[in-house]
Amino acid sequence: MPKQRSVRTDERTRALPSKSERTRERILDAAAKVLNRNGYAGTRLSDIAELAQVQAPALYYYFSSREELIEEVVTLGMARALEHVTEALAALPANASRLDRICAAVGAHLEVVLRLSDYASAAIRNGPQLPSDLRERQLVEQRTYGDVWRRLIDEARAAGEIHPDLDPRAARMLIIGGLNWATEWWNPNRGSLRTVINTAQLLTRQGLAAPVTD
Repeated sequence: MPKQRSVRTDERTRALPSKSERTRERILDAAAKVLNRNGYAGTRLSDIAELAQVQAPALYYYFSSREELIEEVVTLGMARALEHVTEALAALPANASRLDRICAAVGAHLEVVLRLSDYASAAIRNGPQLPSDLRERQLVEQRTYGDVWRRLIDEARAAGEIHPDLDPRAARMLIIGGLNWATEWWNPNRGSLRTVINTAQLLTRQGLAAPVTD
């Protein structure tokens, strides 16, 4: 019996993140906040170190360069956006309409970039500012996320729920572009996130919907 308790204790200990892992996560969290606030060009390692409460040289123990640190933030950001939208879609009832699914994705996207994740917001806001090689790698993750939206639009069109005169690609890009721009103008002191989501969903639904026929 004592031996069994010891094994369980060891398992709990192994499950806890190490001090090094916690420090690395703290650095990434700080980098996401600084990148969000200052943009790619204005993100300095000294600011990240100060926010993470580590000495600036210590950053090089975890990341070989400023670019590597920023790339990980951006990659994690796209992954978190994808995960949140995918989970929102999976939670819908089986009989949800295709437009319901698109609107759920609209709400989930705004939630993750405006409230839930500095990483997702930093990835969305800074993608075009990244150096070409880093941008190319980021676009791989972005295209994976875009594929989710492409399927949503294509399925709604095939089901006859989208206006036949709409170009699917243009519709998709306009929706995502409008949602991403919210990271630049939304101020929580000037309106609730729920109001923004409801407005975006209403605009999306009415803008995409096929005409009602008698």
